[in-house]
Amino acid sequence: MTGPVPELADVAAAAARLRPLLAPTPLVRSERFDGWLKLETLQVTGSYKVRGALNAMLVALAAGDRRPVIAASAGNHARGVAWAAQRLGLTAQTVVPVTAPRTKVRGTEALGASVIRWGDTFEEALEHARQLADRHDWRFLPAFDDADVIAGQGTVGWELLELLPDVVLVPLGGGGLAAGIGLALKSRGVKVIGVHVDGLDAMARALAGRAPLEEVRTTIADGVRVRAVGELTRGICAHVLDDIVVVPEAIVQKTIVDLAAFDRVVAEGAGALACAALARVKARRKVAVVSGGNIDVETLAALTRDERPS
Repeated sequence: MTGPVPELADVAAAAARLRPLLAPTPLVRSERFDGWLKLETLQVTGSYKVRGALNAMLVALAAGDRRPVIAASAGNHARGVAWAAQRLGLTAQTVVPVTAPRTKVRGTEALGASVIRWGDTFEEALEHARQLADRHDWRFLPAFDDADVIAGQGTVGWELLELLPDVVLVPLGGGGLAAGIGLALKSRGVKVIGVHVDGLDAMARALAGRAPLEEVRTTIADGVRVRAVGELTRGICAHVLDDIVVVPEAIVQKTIVDLAAFDRVVAEGAGALACAALARVKARRKVAVVSGGNIDVETLAALTRDERPS
């Protein structure tokens, strides 16, 4: 376990801590999907991940820890760490799988962080990052299984309190976003539904007491491509998730195209995941967290071509 279990008060503290540095992201109504879209695609790094990275680094700085930071990431956490480090005057290293999308790698490098490409999966990148942290006495910053990271991600839910939705749908990978949003909203009676892409059900397996995935297949939703969830996130999600929905890969791909065509929203695969499940949920005020928009232009163009009528 990586630190104390965060609570609602920690999310509130994170919201106050981040407010001077990160503006709230828009919440817009989609007629196409018959729900509200929380556009983390318009976050400063194109993803919600910067919230957790920045909150954790601010907490460490307040405690006097100015060590260089290292993180393992599928791409968006690396970019968030890079932005936060640049803003706070810290040094950052990131380790990403060789399969990480080019736009995420370039965005991280443009913010001044070094990028090490290592392994085919997030878990291989994670192991290498931990080894480097131990070798050089760098601070390792988890992508999801950390109390301050979870509290930071929970500020997405904090910003939804004004709408007070009936249901919020959240993409499920390692569980940091779902855990944080659940902490922010469950006490207000809001249902939180996690969304897996077919074949990558790490959280559902963990909550059912099953073994982690043996292999992680390739998916356009690379941001949720993990073998196993964290200890903290599993424990929190066991209490805050009301349900888990699974959507096919093809529906995620179609949702990316529909978001661009009908709502003018550019979403990556993991970012479109919650929206892909909106039609399966019946509620008056339902929100899908569009968690990120860092998709390679070539990938989006190929999907658009595939969706054109023949």
